[in-house]
Amino acid sequence: MLLALISGFALSQAFRTITAIMATGLQAEFGLSAQALGLFAGAFAFAFGAMQLFMGIGIDLYGVRRTLLVAFPLAIAGALVSALAPGYGMVLLGQVLIGVGCAPAFLVCTVFIARYFAPSRFAMVSGVAMGVGGLGMLFTGTPLAWLVQLSSWRMGFGVLAGLSVLAWLLIFWKVHEPAQPAHSTHPRESMGAAIRGFGALFLLPHTAGIMLLALTTYASFLALRGLWLGPLLIERHGYSLVASGNVAVIVSLVSLFSPALFGRFDPGPGRRRRWITGFTVLLAALFAAIGFLHREWLDVGGAIAVGLLSGYMVLQYSDVRSAYAPAVTGRAMAVFTMALFLGVALMQWVTGVAASMAAGQGADPYVAVMLTIAAMLAAGTLAFRCLPAPAH
Repeated sequence: MLLALISGFALSQAFRTITAIMATGLQAEFGLSAQALGLFAGAFAFAFGAMQLFMGIGIDLYGVRRTLLVAFPLAIAGALVSALAPGYGMVLLGQVLIGVGCAPAFLVCTVFIARYFAPSRFAMVSGVAMGVGGLGMLFTGTPLAWLVQLSSWRMGFGVLAGLSVLAWLLIFWKVHEPAQPAHSTHPRESMGAAIRGFGALFLLPHTAGIMLLALTTYASFLALRGLWLGPLLIERHGYSLVASGNVAVIVSLVSLFSPALFGRFDPGPGRRRRWITGFTVLLAALFAAIGFLHREWLDVGGAIAVGLLSGYMVLQYSDVRSAYAPAVTGRAMAVFTMALFLGVALMQWVTGVAASMAAGQGADPYVAVMLTIAAMLAAGTLAFRCLPAPAH
């Protein structure tokens, strides 16, 4: 069942990283500025993040299977709308539909793992799930670049729509809710009580630090891999679309294995938060170096290093898992995932604005982009370290 659920997550990974390859085609056809491109990339993440609370409620009230089967067809519709879009507005609408449809894709995996695997195995199994689901990013490297170069960006959306139909059918066939114990007498929670339960999470003192860091970490990886990597290599170093896609594939391959690696070496609650802080600082320094130094080997090697380091983010899921009571694990994961993807939307929009402003001043837009990412990571780290921590 978990592998079937991961197929939906893999498609979600593909959809959220298409902009790096489709950017040049979209800009050529619709005359998009860097700011408009950032808005396009951020539309998926904003819709995805904004729906996390509702998807968490759906999972708690109606289960993993029904929530995903009802939502995911919207991603298929969004891909078709994008493939046939006559203008930028319709492509943007397609991104919103895709974001809503994909909203439960990884949440159902983490909730399933949290409920049906021992806490000691959560980081490792989550890391493996993230790695396998990351196969979706491989499609948005060389294969998508080749397809777009051979045909158009519209064909890319069409192929993703077809793959999404296959994933939905697999989930329908393989995923079933576990039977409830016969002696269970707990009444189903009302919608109002579920919403109040989410509100209670925000009142806990340690939630702020966890969520403020969550706004920046995954966002930094996705801003690079899903938006700026292709344009950076093409405009700064003269790479072809397929060559930049090859680099994207390498970054994606590295990012497939790193979550399982970091999950296996999870140091536990006592030291985990120090590890998270240290790796985030290292990530910020790496983005700053890419921005300042203008070296081809660093832009390529640094992107690969970001893919490797991105695996430590699975430790954030473990931190959330141990920071909240088991009864609210699903909701805590939903709130955390909401923060991750609202952060993606925010960072992609902000970096788009930074790039447009820099270009308007005659400066290198990619310096502005990378330094903006580094600054946001530093701010998130400061909040994580200075605000109250959970009592373990």
